[in-house]
Amino acid sequence: MAYDEARFFASVRVSMFGGRLRAAQLAGTKTILAGCAKAMPQSEARWLAYMLATSFHETAATMQPVRETLAASDAEAIARLDRAFAAGRLPMVRKPYWQRDTDGKSWLGRGFVQLTHRRNYEAMSVLTGIDLVERPERAMETEVATAILIHGMIAGSFTGRRLADFFGAQREDWEGARAIINGSDRARLVAGHARAFHRALVAARIEPGRAR
Repeated sequence: MAYDEARFFASVRVSMFGGRLRAAQLAGTKTILAGCAKAMPQSEARWLAYMLATSFHETAATMQPVRETLAASDAEAIARLDRAFAAGRLPMVRKPYWQRDTDGKSWLGRGFVQLTHRRNYEAMSVLTGIDLVERPERAMETEVATAILIHGMIAGSFTGRRLADFFGAQREDWEGARAIINGSDRARLVAGHARAFHRALVAARIEPGRAR
């Protein structure tokens, strides 16, 4: 499905970005749109909207790949996570997965969806064809982060739940779809973002034979 980018961005500039769309936000969103067009030529607008909403939420609206805790470096992220773990602020974490292994690599959260743990980097390496085990920092590259976002949410690689479980001919569950990434955490908030992106996509859709 084709979309008029000018109309789409005019809409989300107001509904999602407070009237101001920075260059990095524009570039990141365009990369996700292009990645989806390539991976899903017959793009399902609800799937695309939920991917955009997930990226918006997980990156603190920057639409650029980020490290866990929004740190500027791996070392800073590790230090922040160590402090939070020591203070008991990460009750769901049993083992500090972010600490460097014997090869000096950290498997902290990176990208548009906060990919964590070596096993998940290994799984996404297979799914995307990008060697994230040798170079986990590549998850911070925009196009790589986009591939992880798209393939992981379609295949259900993160939690076992996938987009097709929540959006189809007979189902539309905007809040439930949060389980694809992180249970029910901020499900209503992310659902609201997704609906806004979906409205913008629908309004900007170019029907076959219709002039731009």
